[in-house]
Order: sequence, then C-alpha cells, then structure tokens
Amino acid sequence: MSLESAATIAAPVSRPNAPPKMQGEKVGVFYGEKQALFDVDLKIEQFNVTSLIGPSGCGKSTFLRSLNRMNDTIDGCRVVGKITLDHDDIYDPAIDVVELRARVGMVFQKPNPFPKSIYENVAYGPKIHGIARNKADLDEIVHSSLRRAGLWNEVKDRLQEPGTGLSGGQQQRLCIARAIATKPEVLLMDEPCSALDPIATAVIEELIDELRENFTIVIVTHSMQQAARVSQKTAFFHLGKLIEEGKTEDIFTNPKNKQTQDYITGRIG
Repeated sequence: MSLESAATIAAPVSRPNAPPKMQGEKVGVFYGEKQALFDVDLKIEQFNVTSLIGPSGCGKSTFLRSLNRMNDTIDGCRVVGKITLDHDDIYDPAIDVVELRARVGMVFQKPNPFPKSIYENVAYGPKIHGIARNKADLDEIVHSSLRRAGLWNEVKDRLQEPGTGLSGGQQQRLCIARAIATKPEVLLMDEPCSALDPIATAVIEELIDELRENFTIVIVTHSMQQAARVSQKTAFFHLGKLIEEGKTEDIFTNPKNKQTQDYITGRIG
C-alpha cells in the first residue's frame, strides 16, 4: 500500500474541544514476567472510529482488551498505568467489571453466537443486566438491535431458529446486535472481518460507519485499507509500543515517524 493509495478515508466527526471518551496513560501489560505493552498514551475520541494497526504480535489486541478488562480473564496478566472511561479509572477496585463490560462492549475476531435462538442471543445481555422491564421492552430491544446491526430483514421470520445456523457474515452482525443490545457507550472490535468474505466485510464496514453516530468504536484490523475506509483516527503499534497516532488521513498520507512510513509502504510488517 503506497502513501498515496490509502483508499477512501473516512471523514472525521468534528466535535471541537470534546473530552476523550476513554484515555490510556502510561499503559503497560505484563503476561507473567513478559511485558507485552509499554507506556501507551492514547485518547479515544467520542463518536469516532479509532483503528489500531500494526504487525501481528505488536500489542494492538492486548491494548484493546485492556479497555474493558478482558485481560483480567488471563492468568498472570497484569495491567499498569491508567485507563479512564469518562474520567473514571476502570481499574479502580470499586469498579463493577460486569457493569463496565456492559458500557464497553466487544465483538471478537471469529463470530461466536451462543448456542441459542437468534432472539435469545440478543436478549441475553439485556436480561442479565436488568435493562428490560418486561417482555415488550425486551422485544423492542431485540428488534431495534437487529435493525441497527442491519440484520432484521434477513432474520425477522426466523427469530426462534439457532443463531449458529446463520452464515458467517450474518453471525458477525448477530454478535454486533448482541453487543449493542446492552446500550454500550464504547464498542470494541477485534479484527471483526478477518473471517469474512469481501461482500460480508463490506456490509460490516458500512455498518461500522453507521454505528459511529451513536457509539465510540475502537477496531483492531490487520488491513490498512480497512483502517483507511472506516476510521477517523489511527494508532500504529510496533513491538508493544505506540509508535504514532493521529488523524487517519495524516497517518496514511504524511506519517511523522519513519517506522510508520515503513509499515504503511510494506517495508516492515
């Protein structure tokens, strides 16, 4: 990918002086004695898509998982530094991790619908978090989430059928519907299109562009073209360090750091 051919770059949302929705300060992550992330400072701006790019093993997914404390599930993992959501430290002992993960939802690399009906997949989060007061509320949340995920017209007559019976692209949109059903403020996506064909990928990318009107989105992607298409801000990681971050257009057309330029032009990766 040349610096000049970074596809069509998504237009930024202009919100001057808006405080960051999330912010990492001097974030480090250790797996046992091995340090995987070093002193990462990164602001996640509200109602924008932030792409994390870099070679495999560079720390981008590790940082993403730190944003909703998914690293807590890994034995021996330790996070240092500070990560805030609306200025609140998410690693404060007083923070309810279940509530945090309702506010900061996640979509994984491989579609992972529950072995339940399409309806129950989407209804699961609102049920356990007590968001729906009654069946009518639950129906509305399920239907609305499926519509926002661009899946309603394809499944409205199949809601009681297993979610695992859908195609790969449909399953990923079901997982997005499930993630947004708890009305999160931030949506994390870890290479959400890597298991999908080009047509399904295009549908998900279009969906991401629509969702940023209501959600702050952070996406890990191995595709620089995808980062250029869907994000307004891009952060380049290499060997566990944040090398450069800024407006997506600037990162792809006029990077300040030689390592960034070398990665974008294919000299490292």
